[in-house]
Amino acid sequence: MTQIIHAACPHDCPDTCAMLIEVEDGRATKVSGDPNHPPTRGFLCTKVNRYLERTYSPDRLLYPMKRVGKKGEGKFTRISWDEALQTIAERFTEIASDNPQSILPYSYAGTMGIVNGASMDRRFFHRLGASLLARTICSSAGGDAMRHTVGATIGTDSQNFHRAKLIVLWGTNTLTSNIHLWPEIKEAIDHGAKVIGIDPYRNETLDRVHQLIQLRPGTDAAFAFGVMNVILSAGLEDQDYLEKYTLGFNQLRNRIAEFSPSRVAEICGITENEIVDFAREYATTKPAAIRVNYGLQRHAGGGNAVRAIACLPALIGSWRDVGGGVLLSTSGMFNLNLAAVERPDLIRGTPRTINMSCLGDALTQAVPPVRAIYVYNTNPAAVAPDQSKVIEGFLREDLFTVVHEHFQTDTADYADILLPATTQLEHRDLVKPYGHYYLMYNEPAIAPIGEAKPNWQVFQLLAERMGFDDECFKDTDEDIIRQAISTDYAPLAGITLERLKEEGWVRLNIAEEFAPFAEGGFTTPSGKCEFYSEALANLGQDPLPQYVAPRESKESAPELAARFPIQLLSPPARSFLNSSFANLPSFLKDEKKPFLDINEADAKVRGIEDGELVRVFNDRGEFQITARLSDRVKSGVAVALSIWWNKLSPGRRNVNQTSSQALTDIGAGATFYDNLVQIEKL
Repeated sequence: MTQIIHAACPHDCPDTCAMLIEVEDGRATKVSGDPNHPPTRGFLCTKVNRYLERTYSPDRLLYPMKRVGKKGEGKFTRISWDEALQTIAERFTEIASDNPQSILPYSYAGTMGIVNGASMDRRFFHRLGASLLARTICSSAGGDAMRHTVGATIGTDSQNFHRAKLIVLWGTNTLTSNIHLWPEIKEAIDHGAKVIGIDPYRNETLDRVHQLIQLRPGTDAAFAFGVMNVILSAGLEDQDYLEKYTLGFNQLRNRIAEFSPSRVAEICGITENEIVDFAREYATTKPAAIRVNYGLQRHAGGGNAVRAIACLPALIGSWRDVGGGVLLSTSGMFNLNLAAVERPDLIRGTPRTINMSCLGDALTQAVPPVRAIYVYNTNPAAVAPDQSKVIEGFLREDLFTVVHEHFQTDTADYADILLPATTQLEHRDLVKPYGHYYLMYNEPAIAPIGEAKPNWQVFQLLAERMGFDDECFKDTDEDIIRQAISTDYAPLAGITLERLKEEGWVRLNIAEEFAPFAEGGFTTPSGKCEFYSEALANLGQDPLPQYVAPRESKESAPELAARFPIQLLSPPARSFLNSSFANLPSFLKDEKKPFLDINEADAKVRGIEDGELVRVFNDRGEFQITARLSDRVKSGVAVALSIWWNKLSPGRRNVNQTSSQALTDIGAGATFYDNLVQIEKL
């Protein structure tokens, strides 16, 4: 008999698809999209559609192992789970007896599941007294910016984008990283909507829009201010909405006055007409929806860029319309009982917090030093910025490193103890999306392969080895899910584990025609859209949105730009998801090799021909990559689609050799795209 199991895609993507797993005789035979789940619409992306290749890969880690070679050589021998757990418990106990803050958990969004992403692990490290981790590497700048402006990461319902008459795709490649929004956009187009893209890179999605406004990297806030300037000069603002539902408009008006179209055109590298025409069209088209993504916040002024964009719907009152407003993330609507899940009350003492975007410094300079690191749900040797310094830290012989993984990643090569992890088909989880308003459930479809174990269970076993007898360490995966949804938060009312098991996914208790701020109701301290944020002022920051130039640019660092004149961006490759899937044969076949899109004028000056191997470098590091002459980037900008594993890249180094540990203005996030380099022919 064939069984059909409800599952949920766990990967770091806003679509969070509902999957149906066909199982015969204990083996998964097919993965497909649930046709009844409105966001999924019965189809999966090119990555997850081949999920069985990942689950049944012959390269899967199947047994615990310990290192037998030098750090970084990737040589291991098989051991038992008993030996692995005992080794970790003994080393953690030894280190904790001196200073538990010398132990660092390091994880991110390798799974977005609540159970295996942030539950028993948090309890374990809290009880241990380990250093806390600020998980900032992807979305913290934009997330904090939204919270300081509208109160939460809440936005336009993606299921209503088809109602929009103007759709703005701002810093996003929908066909690569949000493909299930495209049918909504296509339906809107079929009904006469116009789609405008705003991006420094003409990606594959922007080949399909009506207009592209190609800004210089990191100038999005200036463009937003220029748009506001035109709207106010033409009297196109929604005065009624501003008076009822916003705070600080008069102060913001003064700042906007500084950004005339002529000044903004010079900053952004575009024409005045592009600014004026866009502003008038945006202000006079109803509904108007902005889909803004995380790429544009990965520079020095990234938080303020998102904050400036988030002010636009309130300025013209587009929040009033179903299908109007702005969408960065929907995660703020899923107010799960995370205190019950993560148990911050278990924290011992006052541990320090280490920013994950500064891992290189943490492993080489921290006081007290990091003496042990437990890596799960991420691959920092490939994805963390300032890669040379990160690898320098992992090479320390006195650093005890545990890695819990599906494959022998770049990071796994530096492990002392390497543990096999389950994939989404092998464990239970609850997944909170950030691109739609459906809570997702994942039922295990098959038994764990080999001796793989889910994250939550490994931390439960470690807690037992270390004598942690708190009752919470006895919870099962189902207990954790029940705790997560045990809340009096109205949108979750009536959602139970039993219902999730039966249906696979459940929409929050919100209207189908959901317009979150049609009549105000912002979740800021004032209850209004805060152009002026007292909370930011109390943090010593500018309470108004501002334009912060890229840290590395001709504008802010002319001497550095003279040495390294190319602004390097590294957005996702279509077949990879960060570094996930980037080792599997069919995915590598799709991507072929690491490519650098470089403008023909920049290539000609350097004597670079199409298809040649080039060296990309700055003071932080260097890597090799194949040049691809392209009109997708303007002169002065280059794009390396990422993230390739180091061991699968020329010279065993990738783009993060050149990225920095510098942080964003709001949210202390990573600044991967604030990165000046030089390029030369090898």
